[in-house]
Amino acid sequence: MILRMSMITRMNQTVRNAAVIGLGLCLLAMPPAGLAATASPKAPRVPRTARAPYLGAIVLNAASGRVLFEDHADAKGYPASVLKLMDLLLCLEKIERGQLSLQDQVTVSAKASHTGGSRVWLAEKESFTLDEMLYALMVQSANDAAVALAEKLAGSTEGFVQLMNKRAKELGMAGTVFHSVHGLPPGAGQQPDLTTARDLSLLCAELLKHPDTLRYCSTRQRPFRTNVPAKTVVMRTHNHLMGRLEGCDGLKTGWIDAAGYSIAVTAARHGQRVIVVVLDSTTLRIRDDKAAELAEKGFAILSSGPPRATVPAPAPGR
Repeated sequence: MILRMSMITRMNQTVRNAAVIGLGLCLLAMPPAGLAATASPKAPRVPRTARAPYLGAIVLNAASGRVLFEDHADAKGYPASVLKLMDLLLCLEKIERGQLSLQDQVTVSAKASHTGGSRVWLAEKESFTLDEMLYALMVQSANDAAVALAEKLAGSTEGFVQLMNKRAKELGMAGTVFHSVHGLPPGAGQQPDLTTARDLSLLCAELLKHPDTLRYCSTRQRPFRTNVPAKTVVMRTHNHLMGRLEGCDGLKTGWIDAAGYSIAVTAARHGQRVIVVVLDSTTLRIRDDKAAELAEKGFAILSSGPPRATVPAPAPGR
């Protein structure tokens, strides 16, 4: 009887020990109190706007602003890096007003240095002239340079976005809302940038009033950070129509997954200039082929002088 009681006692102790161990493991597996409330939200999923051959397109006579051709020009899509043209416009306007100099130094913040995507690998506390940063913005389409420039001009990216939207409204870009300074996909708690082919053509027309615009936009290749050979970046334009399309000398391309491929391009021949915008195409080849085709159409219309060419308005829901 004594032996049996001893065995029962040891069995009970074993059960209690197992219960304690099990409870401990459960506690270790549980997240700390309040973690669910403070966990980082996920980036929003945005609808895909890329279409074949494009979501929207437009051709302008750069001199008069007359629309030579349009197809779903008011369909809203994502501009991606094409929106950096607004960054350039705001910089050039401040320079021409004497509020900035091309030789002003732009110091890189931690935020700018951590910006991903296309970049020139800026390091925190590095400093470059405004002129060099604008080449990085336009040639390399550097997102880190976009952030550094925004902070230089407005003190913060948030303040610069406000300037972008204010200027867009002044230009009549009624279908445009900017939420970023670089056009990258939205992060947690952010919304995507929105624009239309028509709005981007208005932006391009305004930019072409500034002599320095094409100096930056027409550069095909340029070294960056030449004072540190081991860290020099050879920047190359993403606009492959330069050298392919007769007279092409700018402006800007863009890509994100949801939007596909976009381009705002300009070309000049025989004293005439056209602006072409192709927004949110499914492939780079289709985008470039369509942009070249529409540029040729624009020059043909300018040469023959017929009335403006149009196509039916967008179908509901497109």
